[in-house]
Amino acid sequence: MQNLIELLENNSYPGRGIVVGKDCVYYFIMGRSQNSRNRIFVTTEDGIRTEAYDPALLEDPSLIIYHPVRTLGDALVVTNGDQTDTIVEAGDFRTGCMQREFEPDEPNFTPRISAITYPDGSFEISILKHQENGRCLREFFAYEGADKGTGYFISTYQGDGNPLPTFAGEPIEVSLPTPDEVWAALNEDNKVSLYANVNGEVTLYNKHLGD
Repeated sequence: MQNLIELLENNSYPGRGIVVGKDCVYYFIMGRSQNSRNRIFVTTEDGIRTEAYDPALLEDPSLIIYHPVRTLGDALVVTNGDQTDTIVEAGDFRTGCMQREFEPDEPNFTPRISAITYPDGSFEISILKHQENGRCLREFFAYEGADKGTGYFISTYQGDGNPLPTFAGEPIEVSLPTPDEVWAALNEDNKVSLYANVNGEVTLYNKHLGD
């Protein structure tokens, strides 16, 4: 098991990340460009959505404005893009993910990362990756649950770079810190927002709002 705080503190740009554990879900976004950084999380009826902090500075909303978190019956869907809506509309996690592929932001081809948690404590994580031949590799990881204090972490990138290196391997087993500790561990220049759901209690952190 790895220490999530150390992983985040030693990585200036993991991009967007999901952590799923026992009664715990974290989702954070980071940004390098003005357009990516110009965002906040706001609550919705069934989850959260991203919103431009300053609408006058919004350029291309296609890949940065979406619903990261929505409910699907008694399940909770968390993703890094508008595939959240695809999964909810499909009514099934895998079916929804199979309808999508990586983001069209060449040369990065940012992967789509998604997770779903179920009432019995089980959960699934998926990553949709670009391959050199242009095809999409869809990976799925199904977990029967997690021990208390333990979670599984996946992010879009391994770190900073040009192009940005895609996350590789299985979701990383990590120790679960508090939401405040996660927010503090994210790179100060690049962090944008954090969603924390611990035992059903949701907390939002937004850099633009002074968090």
